Amino acid sequence: MATSSKTNNEIESLNAEELNWIQLREEIGSESLKNQETFKEKFNRKFSENPFVPIGCLATAAALTYGLWSFRHGRPQMSQKMMRLRIAAQGFTVVGLMVGVGVANVKENV
Repeated sequence: MATSSKTNNEIESLNAEELNWIQLREEIGSESLKNQETFKEKFNRKFSENPFVPIGCLATAAALTYGLWSFRHGRPQMSQKMMRLRIAAQGFTVVGLMVGVGVANVKENV
């Protein structure tokens, strides 16, 4: 009978510890969910921090799309120009990204 009560006490203490961990995880999870931003909020924040990257990405995608459309419709000169514009837009995006990282680093160190 003594072993049975000891086992019950051990089980109860294990259950109490497990419940404490579960409650702690729920509290931490609820705090992190409160601070999560939506896609639109994150996009607006990132765009205001460094507008050159999304603009460069959009220009790259537009040049690529129009260049592929031109190639498909038999306009090789326009397709070639759009592929060169795509490379320039990609370069602009990379430079914008590097400038944004530099500016963020300067702000962090000040």
